[in-house]
Amino acid sequence: MVSQVFTNSTIAALIQSNTYKDTLQNVVKYQPHLNIMEKYWAAWYSYMNNDILATGLMFFLLHEFTYFARCLPWFIIDQMPYFRRWKIQPTKIPSTKEQLYCLKSVLLSHFLVEAVPIWTFHPMCEKLGITVQVPFPNWKTMTFEIGLFFILEDMWHYWAHRLFHYGLFYKYIHKQHHRYAAPFGLSAEYAHPAETLSLGFGTVGMPILYVLYTGELHLFTLCVWIVLRLFQAVDSHSGYDFPWSLNKFLPFWAGAEHHDLHHHYFIGNYASSFRWWDYCLDTEAGPEAKLAREEKMKLKANKNAKKRV
Repeated sequence: MVSQVFTNSTIAALIQSNTYKDTLQNVVKYQPHLNIMEKYWAAWYSYMNNDILATGLMFFLLHEFTYFARCLPWFIIDQMPYFRRWKIQPTKIPSTKEQLYCLKSVLLSHFLVEAVPIWTFHPMCEKLGITVQVPFPNWKTMTFEIGLFFILEDMWHYWAHRLFHYGLFYKYIHKQHHRYAAPFGLSAEYAHPAETLSLGFGTVGMPILYVLYTGELHLFTLCVWIVLRLFQAVDSHSGYDFPWSLNKFLPFWAGAEHHDLHHHYFIGNYASSFRWWDYCLDTEAGPEAKLAREEKMKLKANKNAKKRV
């Protein structure tokens, strides 16, 4: 079995070695034109010499490291009274017991629900045309693709999430995620398996639809997208709105302030990354949005009354 990270089989044979360190040194020696990330990437696939295993292990470790590394700062902040001034629901601080319960549930979900599709992802990549070869696409291509994935995922998340707030979908599936009316970082992926898979389709399914249409996508682009999506998911559940939060600079960005209202009122603010779906479809959450809707209804009623006169 030979890795597909290099198109040239002669180069692939020269680079392969018994240790990752030696493989990396060979990549540096024979492929000096690659950037630092491309060298580490190529060395990983060459050393593993099994693309299915290499992709599965990399994706699983990437997901676990990114998720818990991003959750850790929020766990620490929750223990520090200094930051309460920026806590959206300052009277609801998650206890250590609550966080540990959530941690156990999330870990169980990661190993029993998410691990299977992750480990079987590479064969699908090969069939779809998602490549692992070096060099990577240029930064402009990656920026466009990741930006598009954010927009498409947000659209999917809005409608799927809104559906989960109806009847049986909420009672038997989505209610689990709403265990915490004041969310915290770890609770981002605390959800029923059906919800994890369906909402998760927005993260992985949109890139799949994209490559089905274009025929081109690099796995590294997908890795960067997943890291950014995990950051967004954890941060939106953090429960904190700082003066330096992204939504203060990008008014259309949702962030923790947007999603915290959803957990607090159990309805509205269904989108994940952006505010436009909730704004345009009048599903914004919170007392201010409620007052605005009531004011619109009064104005509409007055206009209709004048027409009848």
